[in-house]
Amino acid sequence: MANVKILAEKQKVIDEIKERLKTHASIVLFNYQKLTDDESKQLRRELRKSGSDYKIYKNTLVTRAMNDLNIELTDVLTGPSALAYGDDPVAPIKVLTDFAKTHPAVVLKAGLVDGGIADAAKLAEYATIPSREGLLTMLAGGMIGIARDLSICLNLYANQKEEN
Repeated sequence: MANVKILAEKQKVIDEIKERLKTHASIVLFNYQKLTDDESKQLRRELRKSGSDYKIYKNTLVTRAMNDLNIELTDVLTGPSALAYGDDPVAPIKVLTDFAKTHPAVVLKAGLVDGGIADAAKLAEYATIPSREGLLTMLAGGMIGIARDLSICLNLYANQKEEN
């Protein structure tokens, strides 16, 4: 029989995992097995630049947390897995995908993006989406273009009225 203290510590970790699953917009499970210590530190630095991070948990504890929250991702929890998480739904996915291009040891398995389950193919699609800042820049550019066109039209209309 397991010690009560050990069970309490495990429950704390399960609660921590559940909190991460509930509060972060993006959770990505990935394989990290053959990363060196320096590569691990580099990945963590790049994730932190984007407002994300990762942590390694035991698969059994992640499975229990997911079962408690009725999340069906336990089938990808084979072998060593790490959880990357962030408040921006796309940021950790983009960082991990870019990092995996130069470090084949990193393999994205699956994830949760805004509460929806995403397999590896879906994560690859999400990685092509521009960042939040990029999307806001595109939106602002579109809005400025509309305002510019409106001002040109109003100026032409005012000039036409002056001539008549």
